[in-house]
Order: sequence, then structure tokens, then C-alpha cells
Amino acid sequence: MKLSEIVKILGELKQIEFKLPNGELVPEHFHVTEIGKITKHFIDCGGTVRNEEVVNFQLWDANDYNHRLHPEKLVDIIELSKNKLNIGDLEIEVEFQGETINKFGLDFDGTSFLLTNKHTDCLAKDSCGVEPEPKQEEISCTPGGGCC
Repeated sequence: MKLSEIVKILGELKQIEFKLPNGELVPEHFHVTEIGKITKHFIDCGGTVRNEEVVNFQLWDANDYNHRLHPEKLVDIIELSKNKLNIGDLEIEVEFQGETINKFGLDFDGTSFLLTNKHTDCLAKDSCGVEPEPKQEEISCTPGGGCC
């Protein structure tokens, strides 16, 4: 999800809810303790220099159980961050503390923001000798086709 998308969604919500990949909700007294722009400048295993930028939201829950972040307040924080940090319309990455700091993608199901699992991948499969995974072709059984 991009920054412009979350701002639009927040404008239509009465409350904010984040759901972890296992279906549990982030405690409703969470804080957004940071919004920042993270730049990753790296070289992949094939020798290609790459740059990636994301907007990072850090969620944190403390023992102030009466705290509730309202959608309009989060929009204010986002707008301040965009202006002060010169953040464009980038993809959002969310950090939340589990047993360690977890990084998630972000989606929305119409009610809750979904923290989605992120995965590593090789960006230079052709240089590493990694064969691309074959596409699953649709198999259909026909009489006399030998598959049934």
C-alpha cells in the first residue's frame, strides 16, 4: 500500500485497527512512534546496484491502555512527516515488536489494516544459476487423455 492510499482510507474511518498475519489485532492502545523514509542502497548477487525507498511506520504498544490513535491524528502525523522529510508516495512498511522487530507490508480489507508477511527473494536469479519456477499449467482431464 502506498502513502496516498492510507491517507485516503483514513479519511473514511472512525477508528484504526491493525491485524497481524495470524489474525490477532495489534492492541488498540498502540502508538505510531515513528514515520520515516528508509533508503536501501545495495548491490544484488548479480552485481546490479539498486536503490529502494519505503515509508516506515513503527507501531508500539505501551501500558497506557486508555490511548487511542484516531484516524485524523494519524493523517496529521503522516502529513507532517511528508513535509519535514520530503517523503513521496512510497510503499509502506510497518514495524511491530513481536519476539523481535518484525517488518510487514500493508494492505486493507475494508475494515482493518492488514500487516502482511514480507519475504526475501533473489533479484538476480539469472546470474545465480537459479532456475525460474515453472508455471503451473492448467491440467484438464478429458476422456482417453490418460490423466484420470
